[in-house]
Amino acid sequence: MTTIAIIGLGTMGLGLAQLYAAAGFAVRATDADAAIRDSAKPRLAEALALRVTSGKLTSDASDATLANLTVTRDLASLAPASLAIEAIVERLDAKHALFADLEPLLPGAVLATNTSSLSVAAIAEGLRHPDRVIGLHFFNPVPAMKLVELVGHKGTSPAALTIARQLTEAAGKTVIAAPDRPGFIVNRCARPYYGEALAMLDEGRSASDIDAAMIAVGYRLGPFQLIDLIGADINLAATEGLFAAMHHHPRYHPFLPLRRQVAIGNLGRKTGQGFIFPADPGTAPKDAAAIALRIEATLVNEAAWLLSEGGTTTDGIDTAMKLGLNLPRGPFEILEAHGAPKIRAKLAALEATTALRGRYVLAPMLEAA
Repeated sequence: MTTIAIIGLGTMGLGLAQLYAAAGFAVRATDADAAIRDSAKPRLAEALALRVTSGKLTSDASDATLANLTVTRDLASLAPASLAIEAIVERLDAKHALFADLEPLLPGAVLATNTSSLSVAAIAEGLRHPDRVIGLHFFNPVPAMKLVELVGHKGTSPAALTIARQLTEAAGKTVIAAPDRPGFIVNRCARPYYGEALAMLDEGRSASDIDAAMIAVGYRLGPFQLIDLIGADINLAATEGLFAAMHHHPRYHPFLPLRRQVAIGNLGRKTGQGFIFPADPGTAPKDAAAIALRIEATLVNEAAWLLSEGGTTTDGIDTAMKLGLNLPRGPFEILEAHGAPKIRAKLAALEATTALRGRYVLAPMLEAA
């Protein structure tokens, strides 16, 4: 039986352990914190029991999943794993140090980071076998979310990418190749969905109008409903992180309404008050189509800029955005629906009026389309 190692048993790590154990792999997992290690199996048993009670899982499947998980005390006991995935603190020094420790202990394993914001190349830098290091970016909750972004750096071996893809697809996930660029695919290409909505809010439009407009054209949740669901603080941190990583390009500008929302503590569902929550968006405004076009044009442009940087495809971006952000259509499907001239015209009009010069400059493929 192929062995998967998981390092870090918080919410994400335990979800990873559940995923691979439920798929029939032998999972060996550990955490530096003894209390977290000791509580891991009881926490998983409780989560599985809820699924059994609701009829979503059989008792036999629950028992098999638990039987496939072994919680260990140290890294050495993770051998003989074929794939090791870290889900520890989001700090470059911590992840680099962990992989340096794992290299000699798991000589045959692919070493995967679940980072959502750090460079995979930077994590691999200085290791004796950087070719074994990849990114496997899962989305929370791990058992439910279908998408996994597979990230190789320039020195990653094709064999490491193939092994990680095969094992993760065998666990039921849709694996999309993503470039080792800030935000990978989803976290980067999602920024305009929030950012352009915040720009309109800053200009005086209501959050309710904006969300209602997006719902009217087929989106399950408006941008402010999503911010309320995720947490305004989490959204701001992701925006600021990408803003810094992309050298403060105006496409990632953190708008004042989001900063203000965090400052006053109205973070969304977790605090009981957000941009929209606890209310629902109202009736779509008469100019709903124009609001939606503005947001969709910026989604298309961001995806086109990412595509121009290499390492992914139009189909990959569309699939990732639909699975990772639950969009009804991907950016390049939006482009096909509207047509390039309409998208170009909208972006040109926005660039002509914005104080953030360069925010709406066309990606090369849109200029040529």
